[in-house]
Amino acid sequence: MSLQNCMNEETIAGIVGWGKTLGCIASSITVNLPEPGHIHRGAGKGGAAHTVFRAGEVHGRITQRAEEICRLVGYADSAKVTGNLWGERWSKLVANAMGNGLSACTGLPSGEMLQNEPIRRFSTPLGSEAIRVGQAHGYQLEEILHLPPETIARAGEGDEAAMRVCDEQRFKDGKHTSSEQCPSMGQDMQKGRRTEIEFLNGFVVREGEKVGLSCTANAVLTDIVKRGT
Repeated sequence: MSLQNCMNEETIAGIVGWGKTLGCIASSITVNLPEPGHIHRGAGKGGAAHTVFRAGEVHGRITQRAEEICRLVGYADSAKVTGNLWGERWSKLVANAMGNGLSACTGLPSGEMLQNEPIRRFSTPLGSEAIRVGQAHGYQLEEILHLPPETIARAGEGDEAAMRVCDEQRFKDGKHTSSEQCPSMGQDMQKGRRTEIEFLNGFVVREGEKVGLSCTANAVLTDIVKRGT
């Protein structure tokens, strides 16, 4: 079971087999790893207000082993078993696509990116493109950044009312997160590590091509990050 970003289950199953593969996402866990063995959480625990861990089987059935994984990750924060692993996975991918690469290429933490209007505006079409690709693939998307996926999609396509709703929610969420919190790819860039850009925004572009959708914003960001590594 992978708790990493991106869509990893097919890769893992190619090694150990589908029968041994489960998945899990960590939604809005908001962590930094400033040094080995030291983890900093940039926001409070989700608790009853927001379920952080969502573990599930690739076939969507609720099983005893999925419930056991839920119990174990539940020691860290709120958790549930999901029958919608692929929808959860893609929804998490959208959230990552909206912020991780932008932090990597600007060096800015989440708080500063939120306050910067051009960067905030660019993050929305990144999410919108990814949502449309996920919908075209038939995924049942969950809430993304505490917003309905369709609201983000329309905002990225220029709907001004949807843009206002997105801004209102994102500023509201920003009050509960450390302004210095840096997305994982921004942390990787600072530490000189290989980034996940080809498996986040680059993956959106490649999956979009399969369904005839052009993901220009994601392609541009992928190129910028790759040139900076």
